[in-house]
Amino acid sequence: MGFRCGIVGLPNVGKSTIFNALTAAAIDAENYPFCTIEPNVGVVAVPDERLDRLADLVKTRNKVPTQMEFVDIAGLVKGASQGEGLGNQFLGHIRQVDAILHVVRCFEDDNIVHVDGSIDPLRDLEVITMELVLADLDTVEKRLTKAKNQAKSGDKKFLAEAEFLGHIRQVLDAGQPARMVKPEDESQERILRELCLLTTKPVLYVANVSEDDLAGGNPFVDRLGAQAEKEGASVVTIAGAIEQELSLLDREEQQEFLADMGMEEPGLNRLIHAGYDLLGLITFFTVGEKETKAWTITRGTTAPGAAGKIHSDFERGFIRAEVIGYEDYIACGSEAAARDKGLMRSEGKEYIVQDGDCILFRFNV
Repeated sequence: MGFRCGIVGLPNVGKSTIFNALTAAAIDAENYPFCTIEPNVGVVAVPDERLDRLADLVKTRNKVPTQMEFVDIAGLVKGASQGEGLGNQFLGHIRQVDAILHVVRCFEDDNIVHVDGSIDPLRDLEVITMELVLADLDTVEKRLTKAKNQAKSGDKKFLAEAEFLGHIRQVLDAGQPARMVKPEDESQERILRELCLLTTKPVLYVANVSEDDLAGGNPFVDRLGAQAEKEGASVVTIAGAIEQELSLLDREEQQEFLADMGMEEPGLNRLIHAGYDLLGLITFFTVGEKETKAWTITRGTTAPGAAGKIHSDFERGFIRAEVIGYEDYIACGSEAAARDKGLMRSEGKEYIVQDGDCILFRFNV
């Protein structure tokens, strides 16, 4: 698995409520700051009707969905980068995730206190972003000081590194995230990776709204959406309270609840898929009567790399991948029928696995 999304935001914006709904973990979601001190981690199945259809088709005995980890990180506050509100500890937790789900409060409720006294999604967004930027500035400054000292020798490598670090610092000084920096060569890519900056992580904004605003949104959501568009980011709108209530129901009760609400699926399904897309992930399947399983890989993975997700022996001894596209598998009704119709392809080491591929790996160790 190994893919983690960190849920961040100011206190009392609904992070723990959304995490509860995602994982049905029933953790505390209290109306006061820093209810969550140690990060809660939940493993969530990625909903995929393709897995269900394949498993039903071959009458599999065991169906295994692919999974993602979600980490509920305590609410950050202004000054977190200087340790305010246990900020250093919380920023350290963010450093360990692959992507950030930034929950922004877009609902009014006098019974739930806002840490700044009023609802303003853009102000809230700026507070979090600036704390991450300031933490990154500190990291870059330390590396830049070291690079400048090393550059005194006249070594072109360190001179180039100091110049690139200076460019990153300029971007951060302007209040922009480091993901706005575009490396021009492998050396710059390596430096950026080594820095492990918080603001290089991809971000998805989650607009937490009331039940009444779920269908049509509200001015808060509109303002958040406009800002996200400027950043090239996406927004998912959900009603955290409804999602938590849904998560406590069984499947049949959920369907009734969704029908009453005029919803086709839980909002959390959209959130999970958006997190999946944010990380550039795709799914391939292994299909059989004993087990049908979904596997997560990054887009652009070759066939041997995908085989290695199943077992290192598969990658080391890779011979070929026998591939049937999902649509072809469903249309044919079985692997044998797809093979008979010439729809099973034999692919080698250079093949780039596509989303939905049903694969049988041939290997020898």
